[in-house]
Amino acid sequence: MTEIVYLPQIKETIKKINLIEIIEEGFVAYSQGKVIVPPVGEMIFENPPGDCHIKYGYIVGDNYYVVKIAQGFYENPKLGLPSTNGLNILFSQKTGEILCILLDEGFLTDIRTAVAGAIAAKYMAPKEINTIGIMGTGMQAKLQLKYLKSVVDCQNAFIWGRSEESLRRYTEEMSDSGYDLQVTQKLQDIPRNCNLIVTCTPSKAPLILAKHVQKGTHITAVGSDTSEKQELEPKILRIADKVIVDSISQAQSRGECYHALQKKEIVKEDLIELGNMILEKTLQRTTEDEITIVDLTGVAVQDLQISKAVYKAVN
Repeated sequence: MTEIVYLPQIKETIKKINLIEIIEEGFVAYSQGKVIVPPVGEMIFENPPGDCHIKYGYIVGDNYYVVKIAQGFYENPKLGLPSTNGLNILFSQKTGEILCILLDEGFLTDIRTAVAGAIAAKYMAPKEINTIGIMGTGMQAKLQLKYLKSVVDCQNAFIWGRSEESLRRYTEEMSDSGYDLQVTQKLQDIPRNCNLIVTCTPSKAPLILAKHVQKGTHITAVGSDTSEKQELEPKILRIADKVIVDSISQAQSRGECYHALQKKEIVKEDLIELGNMILEKTLQRTTEDEITIVDLTGVAVQDLQISKAVYKAVN
């Protein structure tokens, strides 16, 4: 009989899992060519604005495969609803049986994305971080800051938001985060004051310009997971010393690299895959002056790894 696991149990179970370790293992397997991930299924909606992603994949020789449906409808907060939702379905790779439906309401997608951001910072952030900059005030903007705490030693955070109200809600909800929070509505405040920046908005126009980025800055770009979204001026990727992506194949059709490739600011050969970077120290940050970018578009192996871990933990 198919097992159904609901959000409250998923949230409790996640606390027992070493998420960074299992997601890192997934990225490494992906870059070693051991993971089968078909192209992302995608629907884009205009009125109201939203998107639905269908991601699926498996590790060769593993016992499982996953199909994940995740959606974001960005005007939902005006209706008192969360902007994200979804579920993960875990199947047997041996028989095709549905083993488990994880009714996570988008929670596991949010968590695995935040964990990927922490992995990016673990290897690419400068050793001396003066202030963490967060672009955005939504769920991902909160989770990125939460999971960064496990890999970097910095208590100062500067948060950019589009409105005073969104920033007020953010600071209220993050009041017990352990960070000293500053807020701003001026875009340039973040790159001018922060040397570890995470962008996590659904913006369709660049929020950070190359002229404002300091030497020694690391940027993890999270929000741009379609071809329409964009948070960084493409020139930033050209001036960067290293550009890391979770998937080279996906980066050619979505995310910040897609825009930079289209503008011919970079070429495919400039891209380093995250799993290879984890394995090879020379591909990680080597000096404090480097400008580094990690462009995360989200890979199904992350969904597979976190779904497997929850399923095993509840059985």
